[in-house]
Amino acid sequence: MIDIDKKFKEFIAEHHVLTLATAVDNIPYVANCFYAYEPETNMFIFTSDDHTKHVQDALENNYVAVSIVLETSIVGKIQGLQMNGIMYAPVGELKKHVNIKYMLKYPFAAVMNTSLWVFEPDFMKLTDNRLGFGTKLNWFGEGTKIEKK
Repeated sequence: MIDIDKKFKEFIAEHHVLTLATAVDNIPYVANCFYAYEPETNMFIFTSDDHTKHVQDALENNYVAVSIVLETSIVGKIQGLQMNGIMYAPVGELKKHVNIKYMLKYPFAAVMNTSLWVFEPDFMKLTDNRLGFGTKLNWFGEGTKIEKK
């Protein structure tokens, strides 16, 4: 089990859409995806067509950025999670495991012709103004490429 502050897990559990950012040759691209989250391994599971720009980008450069945000105009309620990490297609037992997790949350995905993908963050920053204006919590995983400040 990965040690992550419960505030991260609670925020992630309250939402269901992530924004995925990829980049190849300094050309960025973003996509929105429904996700299932596995808190024990800090793994985000989503589906996407293999031929989409973001999947093709990730196949070339699998170090990606992800955000999840509470949409609000009330400053005191602003919350958002920004992450960096790797994206990959699960295989073998992991693929079976994440497929079950995703299908339990989104049974309609069973009729879709898409592939499973996993995002494993190595850095997370949670902004939560409910804890005080501008409050930011950071989590650094092993091997993060983000400088600890």
